[in-house]
Amino acid sequence: MKNIEDWRRRIDEIDHQLVELLNERSKCAMEIGHIKQQGNLPLYQPDREKEVLAHAVKQNRGPLPDTAIMRLFERILDEARSVERHAMKPGEAINEAQKKDSE
Repeated sequence: MKNIEDWRRRIDEIDHQLVELLNERSKCAMEIGHIKQQGNLPLYQPDREKEVLAHAVKQNRGPLPDTAIMRLFERILDEARSVERHAMKPGEAINEAQKKDSE
């Protein structure tokens, strides 16, 4: 039987993976921002965001309820939009997540 420290170590490992995946996702969002800028496309695309949210909920197998998945992904999409916004500004790049949002 695992003890609390074993479970906490496992959570730490998962958190590390989440951070890596979120940063990888943000790199994709940066590239999308560049493409949007070049194509003169709007930053906010509500139909695409609805699609992403619906897909996330569809993939949910619990134990988190769908409402929790929606809230988490809404926040992820907010941050992705911020990354895209910065990438769409000519001559700007996001360096170290804007110095960790100015700490």
